[in-house]
Amino acid sequence: MNGDFVYLDEVVPGIRWDAKYATGDNFTGKPVDGYLANRIVGTRALCAALGRAQEKAESLGFGLLVWDGYRPQRAVDCFLRWSEQPEDGRTKQRHYPGIDRSELFDKGYVAARSDHSRGSAVDLTLCALATGEAARMGGYHDLMDPVSHHGARGTTPAEARNRELLCSVMESCGFARYAYEWWHYTLRSEPYADVYFDFPVT
Repeated sequence: MNGDFVYLDEVVPGIRWDAKYATGDNFTGKPVDGYLANRIVGTRALCAALGRAQEKAESLGFGLLVWDGYRPQRAVDCFLRWSEQPEDGRTKQRHYPGIDRSELFDKGYVAARSDHSRGSAVDLTLCALATGEAARMGGYHDLMDPVSHHGARGTTPAEARNRELLCSVMESCGFARYAYEWWHYTLRSEPYADVYFDFPVT
């Protein structure tokens, strides 16, 4: 692993994680290439900023639950191959009910060159401090649908407030939102803004 990358759980006490792409609980329906362990990796800068965000969330009565950080380029390549395969319907209703899998790249939900592969993007949500239960946000992680956009219609007032709270926490700690995904944030001052890494998460 690159020396400027670290395991999130080793540097941010109390943060919770569930690396979705190391499991079958993701839009491909199986573990993704490059994820050999259920852990979150990121640049030291990313993890330091997440530490500040965790403290901010705790001051508001929440914790952070992280689903993805650094993403090997081989995982992105795996997504591309998956998008070109015939539809089998296994994950469509949960993750991309309104579009074809072949449209995920064109619609902006998946990128051939992901900021995750630069080590400074994160997918996450708020969670209950005591239990780790994810806050209601009006849509599941990787729901590739307009309801996942920031400011989307179709969420309840409580869900909209939770999204706004997460956004406020993240933006106050140096992150920028991604318009199409309420869970996706990128560090504004990336240490590797033009480098796409491909070492596996082990």
